Amino acid sequence: MKKFIPFATMAALAVSLFTARAEEAKDGWKSLFNGKDLTGWKVNEENPSAFSVSDGAIHIKGGRSHLFYAGEVNGAKFKNFEFKAKVMTKKNANSGIYFATEYQKDGWPSKGYECQVNNSFDKDPRRTASLYAVKDVNEKLVPDDTWFDYSIKVEDKKITLSINGKVVTEYTEKEGDPRGGGMEGRWIKDGGTFAFQAHDPGCEAFYKDIMVKPLP
Repeated sequence: MKKFIPFATMAALAVSLFTARAEEAKDGWKSLFNGKDLTGWKVNEENPSAFSVSDGAIHIKGGRSHLFYAGEVNGAKFKNFEFKAKVMTKKNANSGIYFATEYQKDGWPSKGYECQVNNSFDKDPRRTASLYAVKDVNEKLVPDDTWFDYSIKVEDKKITLSINGKVVTEYTEKEGDPRGGGMEGRWIKDGGTFAFQAHDPGCEAFYKDIMVKPLP
């Protein structure tokens, strides 16, 4: 038997959606992910099957690969911005959020910064909210199997990473800061796009409610 939704309920849902979109436009936040498929995103050639969509979230599971934002928002290039997403890791997940980067068909992205996502992968001591290999965090801040808020803010040369609304990492670029070990491209410069990382075959993580607010 088909189940019909009352017109009043449908109307209320439509009003709610319109209000949410109006509020989004008002405060400057823009969605980067439609919750249904990977439209606007480009996976590299290394291991495309590592990325899928499940229950409204980007699902990462598999060997090394990276998924780059290539959609219409701001021409997929961001220098000063606020970024936020809800993240959940499974045990032994090792993932990351890149910014100021660009599409690369394989390997670790050589341009931009990686914001670490690691709550229980003990082979790497750098935990969630590390600005990877630039300013690291060794404390476990959140558990696996729990959604948490991850925020990144970039203003000129200052980078701020927050977890569940609490500032954890602050770093300001300075000329002459050390960059080595293949990480010579970890600078903001003219900005770039975002990317999610699938690190290894044991990695499983989820990202949803992915939003950005471009700043002057």
